[in-house]
Amino acid sequence: MRETMSQEHSPQTTNSEIEDQYEQYLMPIWKDLDVPIRRAEGCTVEDFDGNEYLDVFSGIAVTNAGHRNDAVVEAAKDQLDEFIHGCSYLHPHQPAAELAKRLAEITPGDLEKSFFANSGTEAVEGAIKLARKYTGSKEVIALEMSFHGRTLGSLALTGNKGYKNEMAPTINDVAHVAPPYAYRCQLCDGGPCSNDCGDRLEQVIQTHTAGDLAAVVVEPVMGEGGIIVPPEGWLERVQEITHDHGGLLIVDEVQAGYGRTGEMWASDHFDVVPDIMPQAKGIANGLPLGAFTARPEIADAFESGDHLSTFGGNPVACAAALETIEQLEAGLIDNARTQGEWLTSRLEELEADHEVIGDTRGLGLMQGIELIDAGGETGPMDVAPEPDAKLAKKVSHHLREEGIVIGVGGFHGNVLRFQPPLSISRDQLERTVDAIDDALSAKE
Repeated sequence: MRETMSQEHSPQTTNSEIEDQYEQYLMPIWKDLDVPIRRAEGCTVEDFDGNEYLDVFSGIAVTNAGHRNDAVVEAAKDQLDEFIHGCSYLHPHQPAAELAKRLAEITPGDLEKSFFANSGTEAVEGAIKLARKYTGSKEVIALEMSFHGRTLGSLALTGNKGYKNEMAPTINDVAHVAPPYAYRCQLCDGGPCSNDCGDRLEQVIQTHTAGDLAAVVVEPVMGEGGIIVPPEGWLERVQEITHDHGGLLIVDEVQAGYGRTGEMWASDHFDVVPDIMPQAKGIANGLPLGAFTARPEIADAFESGDHLSTFGGNPVACAAALETIEQLEAGLIDNARTQGEWLTSRLEELEADHEVIGDTRGLGLMQGIELIDAGGETGPMDVAPEPDAKLAKKVSHHLREEGIVIGVGGFHGNVLRFQPPLSISRDQLERTVDAIDDALSAKE
């Protein structure tokens, strides 16, 4: 049963009217429109018809501190009263300066200097440019099934044809290597990851490049690829090979960063310090902001005019980001870790109860359920059963009818994605898992 968050909504505006306006006036770039949002707070969103939903996707891992977090809202409002724009790279201002200093304090190792952009794809683009400028090399390697953005540079790195159809050519000199996807890996045959895919990077460098490596770009946890967590030692091996060939390791924390995995950064789970680290999504709890941070000697390869952004480092967004970090460190990351441990255990139980669940995996509050056709043919790569994207969509629709919004993704479109605000409660998580249990039980 859906409950009403607020009765104060405009009687002349309905869900269907908003959707009709989208259809008529916005370019049709969506795959499947979800719940229209009129208002949101904490872990809940309300549509224009007065229905309330539990949000366990947080706008694709963005509102990590919770929708309309009071402290973040106040920080943004206070900055609005001062000034809104001056171009951060033309007029220095305090919010950008303080946020850059704060990032130097909380990012791994000796990462110290940041550039501010507007989004994750821009952060990745900037990181590629910086790596090329610093190394003097041009070639970049990314992972198959990865996602790094949709502009032509970041799209070249994205390892999924579905995002590239009719968009070629992208930038040149990009190669791809197999991801650490143990469940559908021929090398592991569905068992624990052997880490052989990490060693495959050496082979790709030897066979698919001209020996001019600028960078290897990886997600520490692959989001769009299906919440794929690398095994212990994989990221370390990738960094070792990358450095052996003179390249830089770019760790894309756009989706996995800012407390999502139960640590400030997903790379904190591994014994690795990135050379360059793009960030976005959770950085400002919903305001548009992206960044990439690098070691000083790498960052200083940029000269005046090498890179710029008119709106990057907007003072309102930077003020919101500063407060977002405070909120995360004040207990939200701890909650993500605690609730994530419970969720991991509960999803393992769910996997044991339902043959249509092929795998469950994740860190913190970045977890996935891979759904399969248990009685069907062997799936891609002749490893594990066929993915069941139709079932994943049916389950998500069932949850929507129960007042819950969940993500669906993965390379094969068959993974339910838990990426809620980090303020989510145990009761709210239990409600979601129980609804999935009910939906799968009805199917079976």
